[in-house]
Amino acid sequence: MIPEQETFDGTWPFRACYTEAAGFRQHFVDEGPRTGPAIVLLHGEPTWGYLWRHLIDPLSRTHRVVVPDHMGFGKSATPADRGYLAGEHVANLEALLVGELDLDRITLVLHDWGGPIGTGFALRHPERIERIVATNTVLPLGLPGYDELMAGNLADSAWFQWAGAAQAEGRLEEVLGNAGHTVTHLMLALQTITRPENVTPTWIRAYSGHFTSRAECRGVIRFPQQLVAPAPDDPAPTPDPSAVATLRAKPAMLVEGMRDTALLPRYVVPAFRAAYPQAPVIELADVGHFPPEDAPEALLALIELFLATT
Repeated sequence: MIPEQETFDGTWPFRACYTEAAGFRQHFVDEGPRTGPAIVLLHGEPTWGYLWRHLIDPLSRTHRVVVPDHMGFGKSATPADRGYLAGEHVANLEALLVGELDLDRITLVLHDWGGPIGTGFALRHPERIERIVATNTVLPLGLPGYDELMAGNLADSAWFQWAGAAQAEGRLEEVLGNAGHTVTHLMLALQTITRPENVTPTWIRAYSGHFTSRAECRGVIRFPQQLVAPAPDDPAPTPDPSAVATLRAKPAMLVEGMRDTALLPRYVVPAFRAAYPQAPVIELADVGHFPPEDAPEALLALIELFLATT
């Protein structure tokens, strides 16, 4: 894991907080006022809290901003005795947000795997959720048509085409087990970043910093494996209909980078609209899979407007 005091040349100036609530050393950022509504920013694959660095300070002027690193990413530990399945990440998040911090009035801001993880948490605690912001992610609520849309994305996405072929050929663990060397290529080429000028030596160091050995890559390997090689004994849970109804009544917004080559907009946008037919969908034409990297100013402005008007 990345050392506690590492700031990556001042681009990550936030105080490191840690909890053992889920049975491992989990890092999170906790900025802003201790009381009042909270914003929880959840990263996905293969990033960590660094993804949100441009949003944390401005949002924390009015809200408590909590940014966890999932198990196996960033400044969090990579325990050897875990399976790194999505349900474990949901339980870890629950231990932090409920058991450790007791947050409520939460605005969830979700990216990539942060969507399924955050949705899993929200289904367990819908009363704690105030609104949802999705950006290049999906919200698995068990609605009709969702599985078909995700199957289409799995078949058509450059990222999942590569992951499926690599898994079938026995190369996936080798490539992602060397994520310290391959992570930049994966983000640029298979998921798409449209502002390559952001990819500085500091940026590369920040996103590769956790992945110092194959043992430290368990998390980054397991996320795509769950989709291209699902375990038959790990079925997706069936959401509680009352929790789904409660969440669908919350304000929600999708901010979609339209040049995403991992989670393709032609599947992600209909999946979101099926769950939230009246919610705003903002399409960012020249943005890839990572709006917090490609368009942080636009994403911040949209979140602030959404907070002010819902």
